Amino acid sequence: MQQFAGALAGNKATKSIFITTSTFTKESVEFAKSVSNSKIVLIDGDELAELMIAHNVGVSVAQVYEVKRIDSDYFAEGE
Repeated sequence: MQQFAGALAGNKATKSIFITTSTFTKESVEFAKSVSNSKIVLIDGDELAELMIAHNVGVSVAQVYEVKRIDSDYFAEGE
């Protein structure tokens, strides 16, 4: 994370995203928050999977569930 932040500073970047399919250590998260000259957004594997599902990237529908409700008009008296 320190090398990444250094590369950002060397290129005068103010915003960045660091993505991993794994997890970030507590120290990495704290360091990313402490960098004052640029904003580093961290996306771990769980968040990456959620984003992929939410935006239909690299996923497909495996199964669809049908939810039914009672049609009260069908059972209305006097009809």
